[in-house]
Amino acid sequence: MKSLQGCTAIVTGAGSGIGRATAIALANEGANVLTTDMDEASAKETVSAIHAADGRAQSAPQNVVDEERWDDIFSLAADVYSTPSILINNAGIAIAGAIRDYSLDDWKKQMSVNLDSVFLGTRAGMRHMNDGGSIINLSSVAGLRGASGASAYCASKGGVRLFTKAAAIECAQLGLNIRVNSVHPGIIDTPIWQTDLARMTEIMPEEQSKALSIHDGSNSGIDASILGAMSSPMGRAGKPEEVADLITFLVSDKASYINGQEHVIDGAMTSN
Repeated sequence: MKSLQGCTAIVTGAGSGIGRATAIALANEGANVLTTDMDEASAKETVSAIHAADGRAQSAPQNVVDEERWDDIFSLAADVYSTPSILINNAGIAIAGAIRDYSLDDWKKQMSVNLDSVFLGTRAGMRHMNDGGSIINLSSVAGLRGASGASAYCASKGGVRLFTKAAAIECAQLGLNIRVNSVHPGIIDTPIWQTDLARMTEIMPEEQSKALSIHDGSNSGIDASILGAMSSPMGRAGKPEEVADLITFLVSDKASYINGQEHVIDGAMTSN
């Protein structure tokens, strides 16, 4: 039998990158998956990929910082499938930029999407997962150490790390039978590098900035494969599917005693 057969999972930010790979991986292990995203069209594309492999999935639009929407999402998943026992708080953004030029509005938006949403999702899980379950909060290696040009991103992901630990302790003390862990990817080849983190190059030395920029004439982002080769002792960027495999293990019964921990997946980048 598949390891997640009959379980119901909610995956936020499931329209691309790690979210999409995770939704597909969970469905491949037998889970019923509700994919959510601000861009519902992209979430539907993920559903189509799951259906093509004979999996079970449905999509729904979700702004993860809309407090009331969280109850709707859990109720929808329960109505369509069963009470969710898996929540993947994956949705996030990265607003890069030098601290001296950083606006308070950007700071607040970064914290709202990356940290407030994790609080709201985890709280909803604690309220709705009556039969227990597993919550995975996506952080980053940037939540473990600083990075020039990504101060707000680092702060938000560091907050996710410690919030996760506090939530795991509280769930255990309340007898909720809900495990809460964080996952900290390194350089993963996802769209975030081509869009959200492009501004990191603005405060890099010109030679380094040019070396990392996408060479398609647009100069619109960072080439994750080059950055991965430069940053990881393994000499490459990670794949979304590799992160999804870790998440799939952590939500399974095989990880039943793993709780309140950060799980780094970075090709040894932070081991130096």
